Amino acid sequence: MKVGDLTPDVWGVNQNGKEIRRSDYQGRKVVLYFYPKDNTSGCTAEACNLRDGYEALRAAGYEVVGVSKDSEASHRKFIEKQSLPFDLIADTDTSLNQTFGVWAEKKLYGRTYMGTARTTFVIDENGVVERIIDKVNTKNHADQILNNK
Repeated sequence: MKVGDLTPDVWGVNQNGKEIRRSDYQGRKVVLYFYPKDNTSGCTAEACNLRDGYEALRAAGYEVVGVSKDSEASHRKFIEKQSLPFDLIADTDTSLNQTFGVWAEKKLYGRTYMGTARTTFVIDENGVVERIIDKVNTKNHADQILNNK
């Protein structure tokens, strides 16, 4: 996906097994953020920053949806533990990660593996990618989105 691309209509299923579609958000902007793993330090910081900035994001016309390859059950626990007010998509087969081009080769401690490149897509009211944030500031992400940083 790149700026100007129309996102697919079906995004996946949320923490409750409900199908999430682009058309569910017709007429509203969406912050679709991809993150590596529930309950890890960076991902928790990012989710909690978006939670804390949720009202400001909503006031600015944004809905927030997170995506990782974790399961629905993992997402339910993460949402409950962190009191997250938004849906998390369980992309267990990484198909949405791949569609958006964020399933990438990563390196950690000299080991190479495939994983999610932390990336946020700001999607306009018609489902078109308006902006891509690939240098996510996990502790200040809501401000990064609201102030085009």
